[in-house]
Amino acid sequence: MFSRRRLLGSVACAGLIGCRRASETPRVSAPAQLIHANIYTNDETQPRAEAMLVRDGVILAVGSRAELEQRGANQLLDWRDVTIIPGLTDAHAHLLGLGQTAEIVDLRGAASVDEIIARLTEQAPASGWILGRGWDQNLWGGAMPTAAQLDAAFPDRPVWLRRVDGHAGWANSVVMQLTGIVASTPDPEGGEILRDSTTDAAATGVLIDAAMDVVPVPSPSPADVERWLDTACNHAASLGLTGVHEMGLDAVAHAAFTKLAAGRSLPLRVHAYASESWWTSGLDGLTRASVAPTDRYALAGVKLYVDGALGSRGAALIEPYADRPKHSGALMHEPQQFTELVSAILERGFQVASHAIGDLGNRTIINAYAQALAAKPTPDHRLRVEHAQVVDLADIPRMAELGLIASMQPTHATSDMPWAPARLGQARLAGAYAWRRMLDAGVRLALGSDFPVERPSPLLGLYAAVTRQDPSGQPAGGWLPDQRLSMAEAIAGFSGAAAFAAHRDDHLGMIAPGYRADLTCLRGDPYTVEPHAVPELEVHATMVEGALTFER
Repeated sequence: MFSRRRLLGSVACAGLIGCRRASETPRVSAPAQLIHANIYTNDETQPRAEAMLVRDGVILAVGSRAELEQRGANQLLDWRDVTIIPGLTDAHAHLLGLGQTAEIVDLRGAASVDEIIARLTEQAPASGWILGRGWDQNLWGGAMPTAAQLDAAFPDRPVWLRRVDGHAGWANSVVMQLTGIVASTPDPEGGEILRDSTTDAAATGVLIDAAMDVVPVPSPSPADVERWLDTACNHAASLGLTGVHEMGLDAVAHAAFTKLAAGRSLPLRVHAYASESWWTSGLDGLTRASVAPTDRYALAGVKLYVDGALGSRGAALIEPYADRPKHSGALMHEPQQFTELVSAILERGFQVASHAIGDLGNRTIINAYAQALAAKPTPDHRLRVEHAQVVDLADIPRMAELGLIASMQPTHATSDMPWAPARLGQARLAGAYAWRRMLDAGVRLALGSDFPVERPSPLLGLYAAVTRQDPSGQPAGGWLPDQRLSMAEAIAGFSGAAAFAAHRDDHLGMIAPGYRADLTCLRGDPYTVEPHAVPELEVHATMVEGALTFER
């Protein structure tokens, strides 16, 4: 007779409570496991099933429990009250940032500068730099903060606070003195130094995008990076994530991921993209990693920036901002320079993932990709546009024609909707956060969160995708509701399309014979519960290659 005790004894990550890591038990060849549950496969030929047979991390068969019992399995995982979907992957995220955020002052949701000061006073370390992240001036009326507001509480210690999107920073006067910025300092290419219009162009203390590069924040040690990644990876697994596309890592983070993977301490698959600065410095001579079905970590691409963020008005727009008529944001590269950069990366065999928020930023990427591919056609390039947040309607069909991937984040829309119309004006909203238009045009849509900019739970992403509402259910009917996705489309964006974006669609993203058993297991059915209940579904377990990386 099948026994849950016998099964758990053979699974690489056992343990009935909490998260046990794959490194704690050596991999052994296991007998076939029969998993009985409410299964959605993401496979058009067999969309539903009640059981699957798994051996050594590979799905052998999918069907009814009765028929699969005849295949000789001698272990049963009887989860008949659990819904299993293909493992959810966050197609754009920052594990390093998530881990670091847990150790600095969390400013997310602060509704006033006074609340910011109070959190800093309460949570700041006893000495050294005071670091924080998560402030959003839109929550207190839209006025950008100033160094003087921090100076009153912290006159002698350096204070550096990243905006929630990471594309702006707020410094006190101690830090501004360290930067060497004075009234005559010009704005750098791809950045802006906010200035006081009532004085002689003195810097206010807020730096946008490339202007932040001169802030001498102490570099973390390799031990810090490894600790942050370990914390973030295990937290991600507890949220039901089986994979993450890590954007913009450096040599230190690459070394830490490599070490964790070699020690079998990665509870999820990390598909990594090097930072632009690491690429420019030579990438330590590395070549693109070949991706094997069993790999937990691979450095496969390079992440580029074309513009900044909408919230800090660094996104590059074709026409000026509706709420700042003489300002259109900034490109971080001249178009021809960017095209040459893309071509060089493709020449070396790496995949390219390019950040663009504004319609000019997105057009710059599309033009560069078109030129690079025309000069040297690259089969199966899977070039990515990260965020694709505001796109001119004429450019969406071009993305489809070029075979580009739109890597988009549903919760960006529901976070930005209170103020995005004021930034963009009504006309540009037609191409803003336009998931449905992308899909209908034939653009493949890989979904993620951009955590820690947004919360890391993929269930929040599914909810935002199908409702276009905030967690309280507002606005009624959803914001720009014609751009909503179905639950099946949203789950496909976090699974099959994410696998495609990582060149892993031949072994991930479906529950089908021959695919790896990367599974997200939920208490409750996201297809049948009321949409407002989706974020509250309990993650019962997370499995990678048939092994439990998390079980509640």
